[in-house]
Amino acid sequence: MSNPLKEKIVRHIEAVGPMGLSEYMHLCMADPRHGYYQRQEPIGGKGDFITAPEVSQMFGELIGVWCIQAWKGMGKPQKFNLVELGPGKGTMMSDILRAAQASPEFVKAANVVLVESSPKLQATQRTQLGNQHLWIEDISKIPSGPSIFIANEFLDVLPFRQYIKHKTQWLERAVDADDSRELKSTIGASALDPRLLPEGHDAEPDGSVFEIAPAREAIMQMVAEKTAEQGGAALFIDYGHTASGFGDTFQAIMDHKFADPFAEPGKADLTNHVDFSPLVKVAKTANCQTFAILTQGEFLLNLGLLERAGVLGQKENEAARARLTAEAERLALPDQMGDLFKCFAFSRDAIELPPFAIDD
Repeated sequence: MSNPLKEKIVRHIEAVGPMGLSEYMHLCMADPRHGYYQRQEPIGGKGDFITAPEVSQMFGELIGVWCIQAWKGMGKPQKFNLVELGPGKGTMMSDILRAAQASPEFVKAANVVLVESSPKLQATQRTQLGNQHLWIEDISKIPSGPSIFIANEFLDVLPFRQYIKHKTQWLERAVDADDSRELKSTIGASALDPRLLPEGHDAEPDGSVFEIAPAREAIMQMVAEKTAEQGGAALFIDYGHTASGFGDTFQAIMDHKFADPFAEPGKADLTNHVDFSPLVKVAKTANCQTFAILTQGEFLLNLGLLERAGVLGQKENEAARARLTAEAERLALPDQMGDLFKCFAFSRDAIELPPFAIDD
């Protein structure tokens, strides 16, 4: 078998039986020797997928504008942590810091913290950003004090669980191996507490799928509790939906194409769509002020995406202006990234946090 992680997973299944989808996903993405994030370049043209910061510098620049507004809403603390979760190649933070030069006070006050567990991605980020910032492997190590959290396409890669309706029960989806030692999906014995299901689950037909992400909620709880206790604001951008529902959103991306998530563990990016509804509840339970969720298109256009494209294009030739227009369209048009991606923000206090409106 040419895939060492696949061999490791098959041996585990042969020894103890099928593993939950959450455990499988964790191994595929984070195995210290063969996991996906040990690859040199998962992101970008040479990788498997392109994130918004790689589409255009305008994305990170407008996030920088938002961070400055959040800092002003917080009362301009003289020292605060500017925290990015899952910084990828460091592109977004680089663009944020360049845009932030418009506010020297903000730059002086900011302690840049990058939360990254992959040594290879840390090295890529240091090349992009320099070594003057703080890198940590988990949120618990963030320095004390108020913080502005930002995260783009971070939540979707966290392990999640799927439950499949079988008669009157919702049974957990698991990963098994067949006689040829190929990985496949199966139904396990663990059942979901019906109280965790959305309304209408009784009417769903057999085979319906429901997804939950305890790891995602745990991360959100840590961020929300720190925000509530020490002050600050947070912005999470990811593809997903605002109301809990049913459906299979598990997907694998390899070489910019959809792939079989069980064929080459560790070699494809595994994700699912983020259900923002339980994350909003987590933030509210931590006594944070939440804001009404916006689509990425609404968020960027209200922050001045078109105006920024115009400024950048003033001294450029026609080809460069066309490129900037195409970048803005990809980020904001409903049939591209504009509607699928959602923007969720919260803060400790009911501050002004344009372009968001306070969520009642």
